[in-house]
Amino acid sequence: MQSQRLLENVRVIDLSQYIPGPFATRQLADLGAEVIKIEPPGGDPMRFFMHGNADELSPIYRHINRGKRICQLDLKTDAGRTTMRRLLAEADILLESFRPGVLTRLGFDRDTLERINPRLIHCALSGYGQNGPYAQRAGHDINYCALSSQGIVSGSAQAPVIGYPPIADHAAAMQAGIAMLAALHASSRGPGGIYLDISLTESMLSWQYLPLLGDTAQRAASILSGGAACYNIYQCVDEHFISLGAIEPVFWKNFCAALGRPQWIPRHLESMPQTSLIGEVAAEVATQTRQHWQALLDPIDCCFEVLLAPGELSGHAQFAARQALNENGPNYPAWINRQPLRVASGPEQVESAADLRWKSARPV
Repeated sequence: MQSQRLLENVRVIDLSQYIPGPFATRQLADLGAEVIKIEPPGGDPMRFFMHGNADELSPIYRHINRGKRICQLDLKTDAGRTTMRRLLAEADILLESFRPGVLTRLGFDRDTLERINPRLIHCALSGYGQNGPYAQRAGHDINYCALSSQGIVSGSAQAPVIGYPPIADHAAAMQAGIAMLAALHASSRGPGGIYLDISLTESMLSWQYLPLLGDTAQRAASILSGGAACYNIYQCVDEHFISLGAIEPVFWKNFCAALGRPQWIPRHLESMPQTSLIGEVAAEVATQTRQHWQALLDPIDCCFEVLLAPGELSGHAQFAARQALNENGPNYPAWINRQPLRVASGPEQVESAADLRWKSARPV
């Protein structure tokens, strides 16, 4: 639908791989931007990541690159660099996720990019940022979460947990998306390019204001980290799980009343971690199945939900009503003008660099 293509005529070059950069530019493609993804010879390693069939593209790769045109291009050759310069000259945004210095070695340092296209928005997405002692350090999501303290504050009292899906990857993708849109808005009001230096670690760090500024940074000890009985996850007798988010007194009161445990009501905000109260609630929940608790608590206003497995999502009435899922995974997570977005089912593969041309008209 035309009214949903908010970024129509915006041209984006994606030089990234794996999750963060592709997810960031996928959001732009969903909103109508024309995205050309340039991959090295052999392609993005994500093409077959977490997928056992080597004869077809991973559905994960197809999902995070939907709506893009993809072409393999060797930027270490004169021909590859010539094609890249041609595309850059008429692009609005370049996103790349090389380690700092790699783009310069390929012949596209900041001065060169500014000569090719003085109005280009250049978003450099890297693990630790373009400067500092960690700039050249290798890393993945688990390392960025560790350094930013996310890795130590999440989990049980006994041990931290690995965040999944990768948290820093998606935090940085969102940060890059917001920054690119802000730069696009600014560029419409004045000449000159904009250089964005986005760090995955700092994107994750920006989410750590609760443990940094809250009353405790101890794992599983605060009201939002598992230290409270009213905000926790409990296991049922059938080994399924339920969640409770009854932070407000009225929700906690409703929950306790539904379970016939009025004695718990005044213990709502006992000192944390509420080990004893959590144990009592856990013991009660463990006597019944998930189905029992869903039947009992669904009608009660107490911030309750069962924990759904991925295979159960498509059958959920809320997601069906919102058209939040399709056969290729999640849709764009917003409605525009009272309608869900119509998104592409996957990327378009361009076999020859000679066929790489911008399709969209120049923005006014």
